[in-house]
Amino acid sequence: MEITTIGLDLAKHVFQVHGVDVVGTVIEKRRLRRGQVLSYFANLPPCRVGLEACATAHFWARELCRLGHDVRLIPPQYVKAYLKRGENDAADAAAICEAVTRPSMRFVPIKSEEQQAVLVMHRSRDLLVRQRTQLINALRGHLAEFGLIEAQGPSHIRRLLESMRADRTVPDLAREILDLMAATLDAVDAQIGSIEVRITAWHKANPTSQRLATIPGIGPLIASAITATVADPASFRSGREFAAWLGLTPRQKSTGGKQRLGRITRKGDQYLRRLLIIGAQTVLLRSKAAKANPWIQALLARCARLKVAVALANKTARIVWAVMMRGDRYRQVAVA
Repeated sequence: MEITTIGLDLAKHVFQVHGVDVVGTVIEKRRLRRGQVLSYFANLPPCRVGLEACATAHFWARELCRLGHDVRLIPPQYVKAYLKRGENDAADAAAICEAVTRPSMRFVPIKSEEQQAVLVMHRSRDLLVRQRTQLINALRGHLAEFGLIEAQGPSHIRRLLESMRADRTVPDLAREILDLMAATLDAVDAQIGSIEVRITAWHKANPTSQRLATIPGIGPLIASAITATVADPASFRSGREFAAWLGLTPRQKSTGGKQRLGRITRKGDQYLRRLLIIGAQTVLLRSKAAKANPWIQALLARCARLKVAVALANKTARIVWAVMMRGDRYRQVAVA
């Protein structure tokens, strides 16, 4: 009686193991402390190990792969269907063990250390951009209480701060605190710039990222984020499946042979979806090719601009998949 499949429920300190043999008979149920996990799996013969794709999952997947095991990461929403009743660590591990044996199950590719390092840069930049927005909104709100207002947008905040320093009606106590917030804003701006320099340097050294940047609406930021997030484009059967993974395809409520399409699903990676939509909006505003494209102009004639941007982002995602699969640069097709 040898363990062939294991469901491992991850945690911070206590891990739950559920192991079965080739016919599905439960062989092992045990709890492991964090320091015991690697030694336990090192003493096991190679087997299939299922993990939920959650925090620290990619780290443990890489470590277990080094020990010779076949590790599969499963999206948590796909494990939910195999949970019998009450949710606890033992039940979760059993559900993972059952889900990993399903022939139709979809798995998450394991990311390398380099890919996760690039994603750290992107997540940190995204966090700092949100903090910058919070600081700008706070400064605008506080200064509006003293009658100082300025046009919206980050580019106008400097002029608003100059008005505050020149206006003697603002109390000294308030001015001192707002100067501290302005100094924090400058520091956050500098940190964002430093991260963007590192992202650009990585992009220039990565061939896949450079190929993606040839697609209209995709620059170094979007290209590097996609390259680091999508470990294996072959895990998607088509460009439409990749776009659906990003949540850019319409939600279906079809029945009886009648097709009903609604809004986009908004599933998948929210960060990549947002970047692609922003890139599509830039193409609609700045690209001469977009203004001469009959498909885009026909959509603009009957739909709102944001809706057209989402449709263009969907199309861009499919092109991204094709470029990654073929390993070739994007070539613009001339519009007659």
